[in-house]
Amino acid sequence: MWKKRINSFKFAFTGIATLFKSEPNAKIHLFCTIGVIFAGFYFSISKMEWALITVAISMVLAAEAFNTAIEFLTDLTSPGFHILAGKAKDVAAGGVLLTAFGAIIIGGIVFLPKLATLFQ
Repeated sequence: MWKKRINSFKFAFTGIATLFKSEPNAKIHLFCTIGVIFAGFYFSISKMEWALITVAISMVLAAEAFNTAIEFLTDLTSPGFHILAGKAKDVAAGGVLLTAFGAIIIGGIVFLPKLATLFQ
């Protein structure tokens, strides 16, 4: 039983590594994540703000992972062009974009007031 649980974590970490090795957009999201974390420490954001930022980051990274999984499966099942395969990929990419927009809004709510105080 424990061996199966440990292996499931190994598979998950392999999946995360595959995500960041194979997807340029995942690397961009990771770069932005690192920047936001540094900004959070720089501005000493509150626990609640950390919670919001953490949810936003995890949502975007998870959406990117789901998008990548859908792309892999779509390429496997439809190696040639098919209109529905294209739609599936477009909708999955749209889901990532929606979560990124939400993260930007959360980032604005958390960081814009702090940035404004720097320039007063």
